[in-house]
Order: sequence, then structure tokens, then C-alpha cells
Amino acid sequence: MIVILKQNTSENEINNLTNSLEAKGVEVSKVKGKDLIILGLVGDTSKIDHSQIEANRNVERVMHVQEPFKKANKMFHPEPSIIDVNGQKIGGNKIALIAGPCSVENEKQIIGIAESVKGLGAGFLRGGAFKPRTSPYSFQGLAYEGLELLKIAREKTGLPIVTEIMSPYDVEKFNEEVDIIQVGARNMQNFDLLKELGKANRPILLKRGLSSNIEELLMSAEYIMAGGNENVILCERGIRTFETFTRNTLDLSIVPAIKKLSHLPIIIDPSHAAGKWWMVEPLSKAAIAVGADGLIIEVHNDPANALCDGQQSIKPDVYGKLLEELRPIAKAVGREL
Repeated sequence: MIVILKQNTSENEINNLTNSLEAKGVEVSKVKGKDLIILGLVGDTSKIDHSQIEANRNVERVMHVQEPFKKANKMFHPEPSIIDVNGQKIGGNKIALIAGPCSVENEKQIIGIAESVKGLGAGFLRGGAFKPRTSPYSFQGLAYEGLELLKIAREKTGLPIVTEIMSPYDVEKFNEEVDIIQVGARNMQNFDLLKELGKANRPILLKRGLSSNIEELLMSAEYIMAGGNENVILCERGIRTFETFTRNTLDLSIVPAIKKLSHLPIIIDPSHAAGKWWMVEPLSKAAIAVGADGLIIEVHNDPANALCDGQQSIKPDVYGKLLEELRPIAKAVGREL
């Protein structure tokens, strides 16, 4: 349920109404935008008489929310959310650029790539320390050693680090040491993990599951937000379809869909979507044109000898050329790179 208040409602009157609603057993989220003041009611609203609420002279109208996701719903938060990460923004006018290797391999590799992508314009460093792989015989990442190497790269370059978490037991450590905690596609519906991340105070990059629809993605975001952490960034990385030419099928229609349904920012991962390095460029351009809030791209100094996903990684010089070609597209849609 959404309660829309008149623009000139005082803070004292807002608090009085909030207290009276919370006394009925619901949680109230207040959003004060440029044009609207909204109270979002989360919980069992079946026993709340909306006509009593509308009797309050400060109430413009009461609306019922049909979608099962509440906190992620645009009706609760009409203004787009902008996630601040150490001064860097995800959402808003500037397009976020996240780049780095699929996996952290050694100190020289991760520092070298971090320095390269920063010099080219990236604002965040990605790198996998823990790697969920389809085959148990594939490289699984350096684990905690990889995390330490990412921290060294951050110290050298100043880039905030983005890396994937796999276990609820690591949430406390990641919350202390990682700037953006990534939830991979295979863990999108690991609800125990999502609940623990709801207690964290770090932004969460939530990737869409392999065969998940948009509502399921938003409901996973809702798990995190319901726990108290509302700094969620959505990520489309391709979904599984009948097509086998590409690794996955990139669903760019999710961007306008999310913009209509939710206030959360959404970024695109063209590397995992196609699984082919030469497709990263055109898919990145399409993502910016359709309104994505950022790109997370795999960049490796030596893709042919990468321990993980070399076939979908681009070299730093290719990344630099791509960013130059993306700038006029961003400008054409009213954004900046």
C-alpha cells in the first residue's frame, strides 16, 4: 500500500501519521522526493482501512501495490536510486564503468590490469576471488588470497573493488573488505545468502539468474532490501534460451522494464552474455543506447592464457577504444561516460 501525502505536509505531521500506521503492525518507508511525499507500507495491510487514512487532511490518495516486491517498487520510491560507492556513483546521469579480469591470478596481473583500466576511464575494478564453476575440475579462484590481492590493487589504484561472494559465512568479511559485493547468477535465489546480505552495509550487485524472470530478480532484491540493506544494483548478464551460438542470450528489454517497475539501477554484463570477446563491443553500445546505468566488462592483459573465461575477455587497448566509441552514444541519450 502507498500513501501519497500533500507536498506541504510538515515533518511533524508525517511522523504522526507514520507512528499511527506502524501501530497497526506494518513497516513504513518514507520517501521525500522533489514532487511527492510517499509513505510505503510493507507487511499485512489487509486489516488497514484505506478510507481512514484518506480521512487525514494531509493525504492526497492511497494506492494498492499489486506487485509482490515492495521496497524495490518504483511506486515506493519514484526517484531513481543512486548508489554511492566511495564517491563513485551508480545510477543517475553518469554511466558506471566496472572492468577487470574474470579471475584474480596473481599480484602482477591484477595490479597491471587495475592500472590499465583506471587509466582508460573505468571507475571500479572487478575480479573474481571465489569462482562458482560448472565443472569441479575448472579453476575455482584463489579464494581469500585473491581477496587480499584485490585489496592490494585497490590500494595501488584507488579503484573500489567488486567481487563475488558465495557463502553466507563470508558476509562479515566481505562487508569489511569489499566495496561492492557481487551475487552471481547461480546464487540469485540463495535466500540464506540474500538474508545475510540484508544485514550488510555494502552495496550489493545482484546478477540475474540463468533462467530467472524479471519478477524473480526483483524479489531477490527484495530479500536484501527487506533485511535493511537498500543499496542494491541489478545486473543483466544474459539468460539461458534455446540458442547455442552464444553463451547466453542478452535480454536488453530488461532495462526499460526495470526502469518502469523499479527505482534500482541496472547495469549490463556483455561479456558473460555473449561469451565471445568480439561481441562485447556491439552489445555494450546497445546497452548504453537502451538506457543501462553501467557496464561490467571482463578485461584481461593476456586472454589466450587466462585461467578463466579468456574467450570473452578483451584486452586493455580494445577496452580503451570501446570507451571512446561509447561516449557519443552516451551523449546522444543524455548520459555521460
